[in-house]
Amino acid sequence: MLKEKVEETIKKFNLIEKGDKIVVGVSGGPDSITLINILLELKEKYQISLIVAHINHMIRENAKIDEAFVKSYCEKNKIDFFVEHKNIIELAQKEKRGIEETGRDIRYKFFEEVLNKTKANKIAIAHNLNDNCETVLMNIIRGTGISGLKGIEAKRDKYIRPLIETSREEIEEYCKEQNLNPRHDESNDDNTYTRNKIRNILIPELKETFNPNIVVGIKRLSDIVKEEENFLEKETDKVYSEIVIDDKNKIVYDLKKFNLQDVVIQKRLILKGIETIFGDTKGIEKINLEDIIKLCNNNIGNKFLKPNQRTKIEIKNKQIIIKKDI
Repeated sequence: MLKEKVEETIKKFNLIEKGDKIVVGVSGGPDSITLINILLELKEKYQISLIVAHINHMIRENAKIDEAFVKSYCEKNKIDFFVEHKNIIELAQKEKRGIEETGRDIRYKFFEEVLNKTKANKIAIAHNLNDNCETVLMNIIRGTGISGLKGIEAKRDKYIRPLIETSREEIEEYCKEQNLNPRHDESNDDNTYTRNKIRNILIPELKETFNPNIVVGIKRLSDIVKEEENFLEKETDKVYSEIVIDDKNKIVYDLKKFNLQDVVIQKRLILKGIETIFGDTKGIEKINLEDIIKLCNNNIGNKFLKPNQRTKIEIKNKQIIIKKDI
């Protein structure tokens, strides 16, 4: 039974605790309708409260039918239902961004709003094992570091993914068994989108030509990378505590101690410093890290680099200073 398998994932990653109030993102497709249905089955056991958040992207003609389907499911099962209407195509054009990226940002923003409004403490997303495979392959194609091979994490902050170890085939079989009759998003068939190309063209070809178990193989890769990433993060934190001099409004490292580190740790220290100040490392590329490390290793005072418009890296008084470029 899929419910038991999902519950194993919940226990393995400690995704749900008794008394949790969970916002569940439900589009009406097989993945999300399976997620809400299984959580509903586990509701009494875990004493959890469920809230459904649905986004109508206003892209497809059937979007209204999808919305009505999810609303009807919630009414039938007495689940609070929240809906947001956003014209993703217009927003993407206005902000000069891709439709996929815009849609993702809108969804997560809405989930956060519903969480705050309902005083929930977790957000459940219906990513599955196949989604993880697609994400890793997409990152490889675009060019990625180790972190891009980790794929989709089962748990990150308040976000949980109980289906992350469940295949799409298992989900479709569950929907048949439970007579859920999920909606089909025809935009998933449009191969102008990168993810759809990977899902509909690349993965079937890899299965047929190279490895029929490619989805499971990519999962093994992700699991190994996550273990090694966790180790490197702990090592970086350890070195950070030893070399950091100031981490209030700027990050200051002891230059001599920094230069003694392996280049892998040096890159992570730079990224950690930038993330500490800005909350992310957007706009920092591989070449930027290499230029910063080269500057540090040359040990020449009163020099600086600006890897992007907001960040300034200075070498001064035998220190590395990472700060906002005001």
